[in-house]
Amino acid sequence: MFDILLGVSVKSELPRARTFAVAGGTLLALAVILTALNLRPAVTSVGPLLDKAQADLGASSTWAGLLTTMPSLCFAFAGLAAPALARRVGIGAAVALALGVLTAGLVIRVLDGPLVVLGGTLIAGAGIALGNVLIPVVVKDSFPARIGMMTGVYTAALQGGGALGSAATPPMDDLLGGWRGAWAGWAAIALVALAAWLLAIRGGLTGGGTDTGRHERGRSLLRSPLAWTVTVFFGLQAFIAYIIMGWFPQVLMDAGVSRGDAGLLQGLMSLLAVPISLVVPAIAARQGSQTWWIVGLGAIGLVGTIGLIVAPSAAPVVWAVLVGIGMSVFSLALTTIALRARSGQDTTSLSGMAQGYGYLIAAPGPLLFGMLHDWTAAWTVPLIMVAVVVVLQSVVGGVAGRNRYV
Repeated sequence: MFDILLGVSVKSELPRARTFAVAGGTLLALAVILTALNLRPAVTSVGPLLDKAQADLGASSTWAGLLTTMPSLCFAFAGLAAPALARRVGIGAAVALALGVLTAGLVIRVLDGPLVVLGGTLIAGAGIALGNVLIPVVVKDSFPARIGMMTGVYTAALQGGGALGSAATPPMDDLLGGWRGAWAGWAAIALVALAAWLLAIRGGLTGGGTDTGRHERGRSLLRSPLAWTVTVFFGLQAFIAYIIMGWFPQVLMDAGVSRGDAGLLQGLMSLLAVPISLVVPAIAARQGSQTWWIVGLGAIGLVGTIGLIVAPSAAPVVWAVLVGIGMSVFSLALTTIALRARSGQDTTSLSGMAQGYGYLIAAPGPLLFGMLHDWTAAWTVPLIMVAVVVVLQSVVGGVAGRNRYV
């Protein structure tokens, strides 16, 4: 039954190069979900225990800032390398390698001092970046009849994993004897995902023009205006997301919200993305254009941002809900990557380009937001910057959502 729901019936007449989707749809879907669950906790588990790790290691604030900035830069550079890796070793092996690298990084980063923590985080970030780029390709090639639904499931798992990383790490700190045990504990979940993935590809995962044995090189999309539109859309939504993840609690606390409630509201924002990601991409993908969905979510986020600018203490829960709904456009950014490409090869190239260059666009966001706050001693100007970027994201995303192909 689950195979039928995913659109991978054993009677499907798919080309030989894609028969794995027929043979192992249920297991592959589970492996995709488990992989997605592991693509955020390595990042979101750091914040709750960062002060404890810093104090224990005797590390500077510069070290702490580098530790929190490194993942987005790593996502960019490792993401750009993902298509070449997939062409060389195949999409199935590349995702398995990504999970193995992530697991190793999670363990390595707790073995020694500040430099080892940075090095392990870099390794873990590389694994995440590879998974970020490659999983949308697996979704497109292995679930062609259910791209929207599977992208929604994948994105919901991604967001759920991020929320779990934030919420579960403090209890793990007590249970596992400190920040080292808590951070390393996420490697066990990554190992489970790796085992599931290896089982899923044991018959050979093909697709995306990467596992056919020819290792053909996909065409470059750097001269495609549509590819750059999708890339800028992805980068602008990530620019906003990293600002909200890094600064939103502080904005709320300065508006009179307690530390505990600010943390809960940030968790609520992540949880809101789960049901939206399960529903909206599946509906939007069945339509020729996703423009109005993208613009609509952007408008909701803009209202929440304006509320934070004008009256932050009046209704912080309402503003958090509206901003959280707006951030759910991430699921449509991933859906757009899959829908704007005709072939698996082009999906691989577009995913690598959008996430590689997109994260470069996003990386300065939190730093610029903090600098504007320092210069003005208030949150108004940095939040106005966020509002402007939301508008730009909606305009560019609206163009990216039109029914065209790279």
